[in-house]
Amino acid sequence: MLAILAVCCLPAVFALIFCADEILDRVVCKWAEWREQRRERRTIARLDRALEADALTRDIDLTELDRADRRPLQQLATDLRRLGGHRLAAADRSVVWHGAVIDAYDERLRAACRALGITEHLAELDGVDREIERVRVEGQLHAAGLTLPAARPGHHQRHR
Repeated sequence: MLAILAVCCLPAVFALIFCADEILDRVVCKWAEWREQRRERRTIARLDRALEADALTRDIDLTELDRADRRPLQQLATDLRRLGGHRLAAADRSVVWHGAVIDAYDERLRAACRALGITEHLAELDGVDREIERVRVEGQLHAAGLTLPAARPGHHQRHR
């Protein structure tokens, strides 16, 4: 009986001997993947604790982000960059064209502020006060991660 069992198991033993490196490689790879996933989960948990992610997002109403009439933030950023470039290169354009570009730029600034929850007073101000408010709003948007053209051509905003 023992001899028959040994003869029946002999192919399995040969397969284990010849495929031991493959089996060992698979076990080591699975172990490395498990360790990497565990390390990533721990890193994300540490970052969440360090940034207090729940505190940052607690006051955000997510239903506001799903409205059909809301433009995507990427589209607003693209419009602001394009209009900002037109606004800075308006030396050879008419006053009417320049005013229309400024109004469109301010409207996109207000939309970006609404999307990011930043307070702005562009619609309420005129003249130099509006220019100052525009610079302040651009700075707030830049601090929120939205890079806009600098106030002068050839100069770029720096991240701090």
